[in-house]
Amino acid sequence: MIPDSIKVKKNSRVLELCYGSQCYGLPYEYLRVYSPSAEVRGHGVGNEVLQYGKKDVNLLRIEPAGNYALKLVFDDGHDSGLYDWNYLHHLALNQQALWQDYLQRLQAAGKSRESSAISFRAL
Repeated sequence: MIPDSIKVKKNSRVLELCYGSQCYGLPYEYLRVYSPSAEVRGHGVGNEVLQYGKKDVNLLRIEPAGNYALKLVFDDGHDSGLYDWNYLHHLALNQQALWQDYLQRLQAAGKSRESSAISFRAL
């Protein structure tokens, strides 16, 4: 589903997608940790790479990828994910559940959202 409008909100670091009268604010960190790139998703189920230390990531620019997707370029150098319209809609509709899952995976791995934090894992 293609959004009716897309707004970059730099101060709040949110990409706002509106579908009709329903708008969703997708934080840059959320978009970065759920990048559809192979670097994040891996090359098959079970090969995902947990992203951490991305709390302060910024979106540098958005580039259209044909008529089917957006390429998001982040300030940590990540720019290889193509967010197609269906995937963006999925992220918008499932934000709360996906975010909670991410936070649980971070905790289980002993990792942090903070970029400068030192993480320790219980042995």
